[in-house]
Amino acid sequence: MTALLQTHALTAFYGDAQALFGVDFEVHQGEMVAIIGANGAGKSTFMKALTGLVSTQTQQITWKGQAIGGLAPSDIVKRGIALVPEGRRLFPSLNVEENLLMGASAGRKGEWNLQRVFALFPILKEKRLQPSTSLSGGQQQMVAIGRALMSNPAVLLCDELSLGLAPIVIKEIYAAMPLICAQGMTAVIVEQDVSKAKEVSSRLYCFQEGQVSLHGASSSLTQEQISKAYFGMPDAHAAVGSVA
Repeated sequence: MTALLQTHALTAFYGDAQALFGVDFEVHQGEMVAIIGANGAGKSTFMKALTGLVSTQTQQITWKGQAIGGLAPSDIVKRGIALVPEGRRLFPSLNVEENLLMGASAGRKGEWNLQRVFALFPILKEKRLQPSTSLSGGQQQMVAIGRALMSNPAVLLCDELSLGLAPIVIKEIYAAMPLICAQGMTAVIVEQDVSKAKEVSSRLYCFQEGQVSLHGASSSLTQEQISKAYFGMPDAHAAVGSVA
């Protein structure tokens, strides 16, 4: 089966500094795949590479079998790949509704519109005319997710979905994910909480120092395997699950 989105020995650089070293990754239609790893492991760089925010070689990223490495971010969104960025990155000068409508600028047809986003996150309808900066962190994350969904993507990339959010808010956001993916949408989630990453995903990748240190079915990976891949030390398992 051809992967929907795939990388082939992906490399990435910030100037002369190399951040990714030969990353092989794939996600198939309808999957929810999680990516874990310590700070600086290359997770966010990888997500930026997938969306054209970091330069890559043409053949290193394929979408439905076609090379898309090096395309502009706007072209990648039009193909059906949308990013919920780390830190939300909302437009501070726009209200909630205007931020959501920015997501529709890609012009892709689909079922996601303002009404459906408001049905998914009712609090956003209540606050739709308020400045995005007036919202709580959790509500801003909902706007960021809704904005990405407004582009009607085939793949939703979520970078650090729960970072800095209260447990009750994290629970609410993850409760929305099955509704988001109910009609076959594919999701890739970078998650700081290892236990949560295992719980919500079918497959899991662990990054360490810009490389894939572990990959497998989430349900079959042991705590010891994940600890060794995460920290590079087999006796570090006690910390897994709470490390950002």
